Amino acid sequence: MKTIITLLTLCFATLMTQAQPIDRHAVVCRNNPTLTANDSASIDTLNALTVGNGGFACTVDITGMQTMPEAYAHGMPVTTMSDWGWHSFPNTEGYRAEEALQPFDFGRGHTELYANQFNEGRQKAAADYLRANPHRVNLGALGLDIDAGAISSARQTLDLWSGVAYSTFNIQHSTFEVTTLCHPERDLTATHVVSDTPVKMLLRLPYPTGQHSDDASDWSTAHDDQHQTSIVESDGQSALVRHQTDDFIYYIRLTWEGEAHISAATDIGRHALRIVFATTDARLTCEYIPEQQLYATAAAPTFAEVLEASASHWQQYWERGGIVDFSHCRDARARELERRVVLSQYLMAVNDAGETPPQETGLTYNSWFGKYHLEMTWWHLAQFALWGHPELLDRQLSWYHSAAPKAREIARRQGFKGLRWMKMTDPSAEEAPSKVGSFLIWQQPHLIYLAELLYRSLPPSPSQGGGELPEILGKKNLERERLLHKYGALVDETAEMMASFVTRDKTTGRYTLQGCIPAQETLRAAETVNPPFELSYWHFGLQLAQLWRERRGLERNKQWDDIIAHLSPLAEKDGLYLAAESAPQTYTDIRFTSDHPAVLGAVGILPQSALVKESVMRQTLNWIWDRWNWNKTWGWDYPMTAMCAARLGEPQKAVDALLMDKRTNTYLACGHNYQDQRLRVYLPGNGGLLTAVAMMCAGWDGSTGRNPGFPADGQWDVRWEGLQPLP
Repeated sequence: MKTIITLLTLCFATLMTQAQPIDRHAVVCRNNPTLTANDSASIDTLNALTVGNGGFACTVDITGMQTMPEAYAHGMPVTTMSDWGWHSFPNTEGYRAEEALQPFDFGRGHTELYANQFNEGRQKAAADYLRANPHRVNLGALGLDIDAGAISSARQTLDLWSGVAYSTFNIQHSTFEVTTLCHPERDLTATHVVSDTPVKMLLRLPYPTGQHSDDASDWSTAHDDQHQTSIVESDGQSALVRHQTDDFIYYIRLTWEGEAHISAATDIGRHALRIVFATTDARLTCEYIPEQQLYATAAAPTFAEVLEASASHWQQYWERGGIVDFSHCRDARARELERRVVLSQYLMAVNDAGETPPQETGLTYNSWFGKYHLEMTWWHLAQFALWGHPELLDRQLSWYHSAAPKAREIARRQGFKGLRWMKMTDPSAEEAPSKVGSFLIWQQPHLIYLAELLYRSLPPSPSQGGGELPEILGKKNLERERLLHKYGALVDETAEMMASFVTRDKTTGRYTLQGCIPAQETLRAAETVNPPFELSYWHFGLQLAQLWRERRGLERNKQWDDIIAHLSPLAEKDGLYLAAESAPQTYTDIRFTSDHPAVLGAVGILPQSALVKESVMRQTLNWIWDRWNWNKTWGWDYPMTAMCAARLGEPQKAVDALLMDKRTNTYLACGHNYQDQRLRVYLPGNGGLLTAVAMMCAGWDGSTGRNPGFPADGQWDVRWEGLQPLP
């Protein structure tokens, strides 16, 4: 009897432990990143910390400000970037978008015009110009006016719970303490500096480079005459600075507490300003304002007000969203996985939560000229819905409405119906010419999938196990109706393009996908037929589109049903799925076993479908696991592999995939997913990690058990709250 009572007591204690809410503050704060440097030579320029609000961000060096941007240029650039800060060099040659169009015949019975890159002549020049313009700019660098080469004993910590960076360091016999943060709703940073000597700061404004991948900052004097910097207003407590480069004009409002003086720093350059404080305790806010918003901007808040707003914002972010606690796991790698997850949650909110789709390097530095890639939106944004922040997904998905006219025109000139979503673009939604991007198609169903995740993020109704009061249920039904009304037409037109893109094989009666570059970009458009992930995504996307029609009280589209029923199955050979039906040499030619192992997305990113044989996919997963050219992969390939393994009932492989020791699966001390020297930041990797972990915890439609994506051997006792399953 005593043994039974003891066992019951232990079971009750276990249940009580599992029922206890997660200490969210503890989970977050034990993962605060800390950087140190004994002297200037030991500063790790590959790690820098960012404060921001999703549409505006400021990355700071070891001083807590942007004191030495040149030193960090080839590491983690210290920049100030926004959703709205874009510049174009003058189009002196009058290049037109039509000059970059090239006709192709992919066997669909009509000519298709694609925005392509060219090798020579005016077409090359036009495509190069249109590809590089507009480009995102670095709005400025606000740093300390110190001898950075004399830094010693530096230590810097980012308090994730409040979004505040704390930095301390010495210069000779002086100690500096710097506090840096960003306003959650305004493009404004706040800085508090305490020193043994009066504080001096420098604001430097660079000329844009317009380069493919860099910090967007030309600090040389070569272009001094091509941009203008001026102080247009100044009093004892503030100054308004105007910066113009060609047609791009913006303002910087500096507001300080106490006595200070601002003047041109001609010893530094023509585009530098010095703020000299009369005190050793300096507080300053720096707000970047687009020209058109200058007179609509409210008075600047104080440092204390920004600190309070930031603390409130981040506390709500962490308390309202999902959280995962790995502290009860016995696997030695769990601590590292938790670090990656928590830092990724912060970085995605800082870099990827604005009003336009993010670029692959977010608001940290430029890649692909600062433009965003719509095939990456799923990797950036799906996690917001799964981690309890659907409003951040809704905010960015709204941009597709403004892009629809351009997408409709692309479909029209290529002979398709509906909307063809571009790959590489900018706030104007103009399609950037590309020899690869213009031929990709896997971005096409993303709008449908992401809209569905938004819909599913609403709590269940009583018929689904909810049981709420009628007034609460009414509000939720109104929200569902709002989403259906807001995105229903876009879903329809997106599916219309998908339906018109497939080709009916007259011999077999099946529908095929051809004339495209798949997610595995080593395949060529003219040769590729039936890539497996895209086939599965067409199947899933059209099914969701039909579901959205039914929810809106519309009849199912008969053509879409016919395509769903007669899509080609995934091509296989020797018990393995091929990279495409047109690639029987998949497993003997390294070109087909490099880049993304996209076939795994057909079961992983997507649910199992009638097109896929589970046994063949499992054998394919095992072959890829053992023999793939992993040195030629990207950051989101690891969570994609993990999701495939999880759905196939291989949870140990799922965990091992997330923690695979490969260069492109590296997560720096600051949390960024490092790829190579060009892409030191790769946010689709961070977003993919969050999506995979949410799925492995909360599961997917049809999954059973607690934490179905983690091994049930007792090593992975993962605790979580507020996560949503995948379809």
